[in-house]
Amino acid sequence: MSKTMLLKWMKEGQITIPTTLLSQYKQMKLNENELVLLLQLISHIDKGNEFPTPVELASTMTISASECSDLLRRLIQKGMIDIIDGSTKDGIRFEKYSLDSLWEKLIDSYLMDEKQKEANLSKQEETNLYTCFEQEFGRPLSPFECETLSMWMDDDQHDPVIIKSALREAVISGKLNFRYIDRILFDWKRNGIKTIEQAKSYGRKVRQHQQPKLKTKNENINKEPLPFYNWLEN
Repeated sequence: MSKTMLLKWMKEGQITIPTTLLSQYKQMKLNENELVLLLQLISHIDKGNEFPTPVELASTMTISASECSDLLRRLIQKGMIDIIDGSTKDGIRFEKYSLDSLWEKLIDSYLMDEKQKEANLSKQEETNLYTCFEQEFGRPLSPFECETLSMWMDDDQHDPVIIKSALREAVISGKLNFRYIDRILFDWKRNGIKTIEQAKSYGRKVRQHQQPKLKTKNENINKEPLPFYNWLEN
């Protein structure tokens, strides 16, 4: 291949498209022909041809100019592209294609997809949370306990991860009941505890503070007291 041909190839340029368009076009109810036509439009617009004809667009596709016209009409009806007025510096008016609507719909589709993923993840976390409690309690949760769990998440806005940490704290302290766990969560919220790391750090601090008191109470007992913290007495 000669240098002249390589230079010609390089001058053809490249088009930049969001990868999201490739992953979202089906959700946006676009088929493959419509997607390729949109890519052709992007390419022509990037090269300065803002209003390519169906013949120009179809010349590099496997469809006829007539089919291309039908696709363009369909894309306009779907609100993916628009024909708008433009003008030159000399005041000469002309028509051109606008892809603003396409990008807006792509953004909406992407945000909706991400919101659905978050909802699915949240639902999965809730399911795992119920399972975790039932495993620790060794039985199915009662309706009241299920409602309490739901209130912790919905009303008190506790993250499932934090609730699991409070459950773990209750297990360590040997006080496996919802009243005790609720007291832990209340105390953590009051002290701004929102992450596992903060919960662990706070737990260590309160136990260190509690240890001297436990040792005083047990000074006549030849046994090292367990560093548990009674949240119900806090």
